[in-house]
Amino acid sequence: MNPSTDDLAPAGTGRARAAKRRPAPAKRAIDRLDGLLSGAVKTGLWVWVAMLAVLTVWVVVTSLKTNGEVFTDPFGLPKSPQWRNYRLAWSVSGFGQAAFSSVTVVAASALLTMVIATPAAYVLARVNRRSADRVITYFAIGMGIPAQALVVPFFLMSNDLSTFMTEWVTGWWDDRISLALIYVVLSLPFTVYLLTMYFRSLPTEIEEAAAVDGAGPTRTFVEIMVPLARHGLVTALVLNIVALWNETLFVLIVVGDPQQRTLPAALLELYNTMQYTSNWGGLFAGIVILVMPMILLYLWAGRRIVQAMTQGAIK
Repeated sequence: MNPSTDDLAPAGTGRARAAKRRPAPAKRAIDRLDGLLSGAVKTGLWVWVAMLAVLTVWVVVTSLKTNGEVFTDPFGLPKSPQWRNYRLAWSVSGFGQAAFSSVTVVAASALLTMVIATPAAYVLARVNRRSADRVITYFAIGMGIPAQALVVPFFLMSNDLSTFMTEWVTGWWDDRISLALIYVVLSLPFTVYLLTMYFRSLPTEIEEAAAVDGAGPTRTFVEIMVPLARHGLVTALVLNIVALWNETLFVLIVVGDPQQRTLPAALLELYNTMQYTSNWGGLFAGIVILVMPMILLYLWAGRRIVQAMTQGAIK
């Protein structure tokens, strides 16, 4: 039997190698602490997700109860599902018109934001000038401005725009157009900043190859770079839709006609009338109507958002 190399080596050498392989006590303590913190964070996140899931199910179940069951059996199942709560919330409480306003305003605002922000972000990501970094910094600062600080300026500008269009241009004006323009202004800083960082993660070799093949800047952007950035574009679009769908402050300030207001404002109005109608089942049905589309949208686009945050253009 041939002796191994470790057997032929001096005893001191073997002990030295074993000491090198053995982690130091401080390193072991740090690794153990990292494991504990990671486990605690994961546990906290799962508890938070479970609480949100239970709360969502409870709201859905409560929306199918009668007014009496809402208070006498708040955590039980409805004896007879009251689907008429959704009908009342949709028609009597004006959720049908509010849903139309929400879909129209949010879709127009989100799409217009993407049309403006996508080429702007691409230019900022590819221009090698100090001025581009300065502009990106301004957009980042814009994300930190609280919306409450812009209430008075936006209110005055929307009134002036409505007066100008009514008296000098078209003879009429819809406040929802002003609301959509305000939404575009509010969404641009975040969208431009996010897409700029995403375009910067895409390799420039792709554009160089397209230029060699004879493609101009516009064709390269439309036919090559936009498809490559689809995950980032979907992320920006979904996040903007979620944020604008739930916005209430500027709806109440800019849109004067209650018939033109969006779902969050209609839900707030429904809550304010509870002292007269006591339609609690309809109120919970209104919450489901407002929240469920965004939950379904995020369930569909959640994986794409994660991909946009973690992957580049080419694997």
